[in-house]
Amino acid sequence: MKKHVYIFILLCGGILSLFVPLCDAQVIPAIPDQLTLPLPNLNISIGQTDDPKEFTTTLQLLFLLTILSLAPSFLIMMTSFTRIIIVLSFLRQGLATPQMPSNQILAGLALFLTFFVMAPVWQEVNDQAIQPYLANELPQQEAFQNALKPIREFLFQQTRTRDLQLMQNLAKLEKVETKADTPTHVLIPAFIISELTTAFTIGFVLFIPFLVIDMVVASILMAMGMMMLPPITISLPFKVLLFVLIDGWGLLVHSLVVGFQRGG
Repeated sequence: MKKHVYIFILLCGGILSLFVPLCDAQVIPAIPDQLTLPLPNLNISIGQTDDPKEFTTTLQLLFLLTILSLAPSFLIMMTSFTRIIIVLSFLRQGLATPQMPSNQILAGLALFLTFFVMAPVWQEVNDQAIQPYLANELPQQEAFQNALKPIREFLFQQTRTRDLQLMQNLAKLEKVETKADTPTHVLIPAFIISELTTAFTIGFVLFIPFLVIDMVVASILMAMGMMMLPPITISLPFKVLLFVLIDGWGLLVHSLVVGFQRGG
């Protein structure tokens, strides 16, 4: 057996040796020693300057890069995204389908609903701050204040008075007579707490009909003596059917959007 293997290896080597001289330089082109490809030249340096404007421009660029790195946090915490994604997660848990819809679908739906809800606010920011600043009609500080006004108004509309007073007390603000007296760093956590409270309240309401279906199915199975059969196996199709028949997605999205438009 080993003799046949050795003979086969020798035959293969001989056949390959016949084809090696046939390989010409035209068939296999030579690889150049150095590849001359045009590459961009990038230089990052820190030096001294005598122009204060150049130094200010550098600081503005660093500030802009910092804001861009924090943009996802602003989008999540200072918009309607928090309430929407939590409510959608409660809905998925109530339906007892932890994998359907997937996290990507829920996050995408919450993101586009956030764009829809926040579109009037962002349009106002663009009209009152961004466009005048780009047209050199407003200084940077005034443009920032104009951009902050519609955002603060949205946050005040969605923030509960109790949560706002809580953060004001923690910040030890003695005299708060108007909305302008409340700093933004106090308003933002109060808004987040209010959004969490509202989202959990809506989630509790969503759980009630699904819980009733689970209890009815479990009672029927116990009456039939089928205690070893998980009730979720029987109740899941009924919950999905009920949610589809009442147009659950439309009702839920309508309630979420109208809740933001009404300010609560």
